Amino acid sequence: MRIYLSLLLLLIASLLQAEQAKFIQTPYKEPKVIYDFYFNDPQKINSALYWIRSYINPLIEEPYGYAPEFMDIKVLIHGTEIVTVAKKNYKKYKEAVERMRYYAQLGVEFKVCGLAAHDYGYQTSDFYDFIQLVPSAIPELAHWQMEGYAVIAPNIMDKKFSIEEIR
Repeated sequence: MRIYLSLLLLLIASLLQAEQAKFIQTPYKEPKVIYDFYFNDPQKINSALYWIRSYINPLIEEPYGYAPEFMDIKVLIHGTEIVTVAKKNYKKYKEAVERMRYYAQLGVEFKVCGLAAHDYGYQTSDFYDFIQLVPSAIPELAHWQMEGYAVIAPNIMDKKFSIEEIR
C-alpha cells in the first residue's frame, strides 16, 4: 500500500512539475529601434527610459552578447516631455537627464521634433549637446520605419497598485 501511495505522490509531483512555463531563447538579430516618446505628462519620461533599459539589458547578456555601442537605438521626443531636455529645467528633471546622458554615451541617439521645439519656444541652444533637433517627428518616424527600424511607443500608465497588492 505504501508503494502505491509513494508512486501516486511521485506521479502527481511529476505532473505538477510538467505544468510550468517554458523559457524560450528568441534568436534576436540586428537591434534597430526608434522609440516614439509622446507623453501627456513630462514625468512619464522616467518610466519610458526603463523601456530602453529593458531593451538593452537582455541583449548584452549571453547568448546575444551585443555591445550597447553596436545597437542602433533612437529616441524621438515630441510630447510634453520635451521640457525635460531643455537645459533651463535641469533641476526639475535631473534624474531623467542624467539617465539620457548615460544612454547617449552608450550610443543611443536622442532626437527632438523641431515643430514641437518651436511650439514650446525653444531653439537649438536650449537643448543639451546629446540632443539632435530634427524637422518634424512624424516624417522622422516614417523615415526610420522605412529604413527597417522597429517603432516602439511606450504606453506609460499611472501606477495604482504595488506589485505586492496585485500579485
